[in-house]
Amino acid sequence: MRRLWKLHFPTFELASEVNIIGDMKLFRIGELAKTAGVSERTIDYYTKLGLIAPEERTQKNYRLYSHETLTRLERIVQMKQEKYSLEEIKQSLEKWRLVSTEEQVASKLTTLELHVQQLEREVNELKPLLGEMKPVQARKMMAGLLTKSAGTMEALKILLENTMM
Repeated sequence: MRRLWKLHFPTFELASEVNIIGDMKLFRIGELAKTAGVSERTIDYYTKLGLIAPEERTQKNYRLYSHETLTRLERIVQMKQEKYSLEEIKQSLEKWRLVSTEEQVASKLTTLELHVQQLEREVNELKPLLGEMKPVQARKMMAGLLTKSAGTMEALKILLENTMM
């Protein structure tokens, strides 16, 4: 009977290969995977699809990813959990990339768009239930919801109009 032994040797990072550019820390693929809660294979796949891209490569050809990539990866994971296809995710990310180069604004707008889409899905799920209610009950529930929604939509409209000027 043969035994297979796995030997693990510690690895040490050389001082010449610090993963920092300016004051921006960069993640190797394993660090990024662990931080984002996905596998390295997933990161490879998303990189090949163009959903994420490395910031740069080391002398040893390691891919290094920025904190913005981590934020983008977290958005991708969130959208996957909400049942978006990778193609839909790619289109959404590309659309927001074109709208603004400011990562913070793009992140907030993407999050807002996801919330609106989630609300649309939930409203569609409620339609059959509202149909089963008495008309007075349904109108009462919708009136409260519409009042709050109208205020939110008006605020968004004003914000976007002021931003575009």
